Amino acid sequence: MEFIRGTHINFMGVRRIAYVVSIIFVALSLGSIALRGLNYGVDFAGGTLLQFRFPREVTTEELRATLGTMGLEKSVIQRFSPTEVVIRTPKLSQEDQNRLAALLKEKFGSAELLRIEDVGPAVGADLRRMGIVALLGAIGGILVYVAFRFEFRPAVTSILALAHDGLFVVGVVSLLQKEFTIPILAAVLTVLGYSINDSIVVMDRVRENLVGKKRSEDLEEIVNRSINEVLSRTINTALTTALPVLALYFFGGKMLQDFALAILVGLVVGTYSSIFVVSALWVDWEKRRPRRR
Repeated sequence: MEFIRGTHINFMGVRRIAYVVSIIFVALSLGSIALRGLNYGVDFAGGTLLQFRFPREVTTEELRATLGTMGLEKSVIQRFSPTEVVIRTPKLSQEDQNRLAALLKEKFGSAELLRIEDVGPAVGADLRRMGIVALLGAIGGILVYVAFRFEFRPAVTSILALAHDGLFVVGVVSLLQKEFTIPILAAVLTVLGYSINDSIVVMDRVRENLVGKKRSEDLEEIVNRSINEVLSRTINTALTTALPVLALYFFGGKMLQDFALAILVGLVVGTYSSIFVVSALWVDWEKRRPRRR
């Protein structure tokens, strides 16, 4: 079903505005990562993560004062709800975990321990290294596949768009100081897969239209026609993908909210880049260094 038909939007005419928007996105993301850093979860940083539920609302100051009696006042405290918190500490022994739970119970009347995750620093460093390898491996594999499936130039512009999308998602995670965990890394990889799929659809249509182009058509007109022809498909795909992710965000529980948020941000920026970044970069590359066809 096509909700959008017969559009003649001049996407290439506004590509320089899109470049400025993308540069701002990337600069903000890099700035946030450089200045605020990533709030690595226990998966990557190592340590002990404990999630508690209390019978009443507790403040961060109350918790920090209580943790201070064990020398843990610098622990990271993240609120899940007024009565639920996650406390991330340096690695605690079983004895210290029990002592902390007893201390919180004594202070607040009750402290239901909902979750414990324990990761050593070496394991966290290994997971971080493997995460980077997975990310680079995915990008390298996509580059090889797209170069084989199409040509080198669309492959390069697609990879640049993927870097743009992945960086933006990581930048938002950094800006909001969400925990960068293995599920968030999985979300970034999912976004890369989604984004390259959209980019391939657009560039595939450009390739088809190049074969049967009209004599009077220039490169920008061919790309505009191609994007308009697949616009309905692009928007429908984004919307139908967003619906289950929104359900996950609102009804999937606190544990899945950050994952769903990363996917949602990636869907938006991936759709944007497939329309405004991939083909625009390719057009400018072709205009600067035209190839014989």
